[in-house]
Amino acid sequence: GIAGEWGLCILAEFNGKKILIDSGQSDLFAENLKKTGFDIKDIDYATLSHAHYDHANGMPRFFEENKKAKLYIRDAAKENCYRNNHFIFKKYIGMPKGMLEKYGDRIAKLSGDFKLMEGAYLFPHKTKGLEKVGMRDRMYQKKSGRMKYDNFDHEQSLVLDTDKGLIIINCCSHGGAVNIINEVRETFPDKRVYGIIGGFHLFNKTDEEVREVAKKIDDTGIQFVCTGHCTGERAYGILKEKLDDKLLQLHVGLKMKF
Repeated sequence: GIAGEWGLCILAEFNGKKILIDSGQSDLFAENLKKTGFDIKDIDYATLSHAHYDHANGMPRFFEENKKAKLYIRDAAKENCYRNNHFIFKKYIGMPKGMLEKYGDRIAKLSGDFKLMEGAYLFPHKTKGLEKVGMRDRMYQKKSGRMKYDNFDHEQSLVLDTDKGLIIINCCSHGGAVNIINEVRETFPDKRVYGIIGGFHLFNKTDEEVREVAKKIDDTGIQFVCTGHCTGERAYGILKEKLDDKLLQLHVGLKMKF
């Protein structure tokens, strides 16, 4: 009885708190939450993995129904994200226009590493040169009136410290799933990175590029990978060849327990 759309929304129940990660591209996430027995009013924290429409467009609905939780975003997250496609040159793909101003008192802008609550952390990218990813994927940010290749300084990962080890949630992983795993390992050198959950933005990558990602993920020693959304069915199949039983497909209504 629940439906899907292009986008992603994850609800994490952790240490007695409910954390919303993204909100999809419409109000659909709110309807799905109701159908799976959750109430938006009960959410304690909201985070935005990056400033794209398919992860942020449901946030106005969140603000209207939840009156207590703040939304945590990178301080670099603006209403300035664009992409070239075959039909529209520099198409706007950012969060809802006016959202940052309208709900400014509910939004916390972060720089650097941030402890959201005990055992839960938000981290920006620490890998240099990510504008090369923006160039490859034809993604841009409008800064000072000029279009610049996106370096994904608006992207962040939520890291949960569980009994099995660290679990990373990054809903599109534009900066690279392997980079993100290594960034978290370097940030927590004394902890084990157990798993990563989210999209890997591989739907537009070649088979060979996907195989290289699969190999590098496997080489990190990570034990659990759950991916969907912008990974794409073709790329998922290639990842499965290498990662085998480490890999689970992310889909609407999926529930996981760690």
